[in-house]
Amino acid sequence: MPQRNCSKTYKVPKRPFESERLDQELKLAGEYGLRCKREIWRVGYSLSHIRRAARELLTLEEKDPRRLFEGNALIRRLIRTGILDESKAKLDYVLGLKIEDFLERRLQTQVFKLGLAKSIHHARVLIRQRHIRVGKQIVNIPSFIVRLDSQKHIDFALTSPYGGGRAGRVKRKRAAAAASKGAEGEAEDEE
Repeated sequence: MPQRNCSKTYKVPKRPFESERLDQELKLAGEYGLRCKREIWRVGYSLSHIRRAARELLTLEEKDPRRLFEGNALIRRLIRTGILDESKAKLDYVLGLKIEDFLERRLQTQVFKLGLAKSIHHARVLIRQRHIRVGKQIVNIPSFIVRLDSQKHIDFALTSPYGGGRAGRVKRKRAAAAASKGAEGEAEDEE
């Protein structure tokens, strides 16, 4: 079995019972239909890494080759995922990013915003039950970060009943029951 990567993906808050932070996290979890606080902490962890890189690059001189190369790479990556606006392509704006900017780019949020789901929670269920595809690929991870160029390709999967695939188990069962009931009715009419 291959070696697993065991690096941390989230960081727990220093103070576990800070009421202001708890209220804010609960509000975010409800607004974006998250399963647990860990999903918020995971995004916060990746945001802190990005901000740290930006802070470090800002300490270098304006014309420093490392700042130019790594800064442009960081900004281009954020613009491609839709987290940063193209009009704000400067390192100063990277420091102004919030957790909400990342949560907006999740597949779960995008499915709800496109109107494929009735609620943010319904969006999560549709994704987990493999009804949603991005391009030709079925994606069943609600936290999948949607790039700007992939955003217009979010749709129901071809195998899904919502996307013109085979009807679901219950619908097929009811159709079979209705057909057999109709057949019985015709047999009684003949007698």
